[in-house]
Amino acid sequence: MAYWLVKSEPFKYSWDQFVKDKQTFWDGVRNYQARNNLKAMQKGDEVFFYHSNEGLAIVGIAKVAKEHYQDPTTEDPNWVVVDLKPVKAFKKPVTLAEMKAEPALSNLALIRQGRLSVCPVTEAEWHTIMEMGNMQ
Repeated sequence: MAYWLVKSEPFKYSWDQFVKDKQTFWDGVRNYQARNNLKAMQKGDEVFFYHSNEGLAIVGIAKVAKEHYQDPTTEDPNWVVVDLKPVKAFKKPVTLAEMKAEPALSNLALIRQGRLSVCPVTEAEWHTIMEMGNMQ
């Protein structure tokens, strides 16, 4: 199993809306590196849901429900989506500032490549963030 992080601006698509929807396809990715990350996702992989722009925090955990397929919002075959399902909200959201202050997260892709909307998370980073969010 691999670990990932996806970003969403809460005014466009919030964690609360995701929970109401029960499942969604993750569309709108138009960066080749982020697209390649979507293509690497496997069913069952765990995903942090990060509120960008406002909030700047990991607020929940999702799972990959369906592996990549053609993005239905475009006819361009270069772009794909995956289906995600919400699993659990964080008891305590983990803010970007907290992650930047944690030495164990100095190589976290969210910090190193701040504009990347879909990024990998190592197993060690996953566990650190889970502890920070009182999830373990």
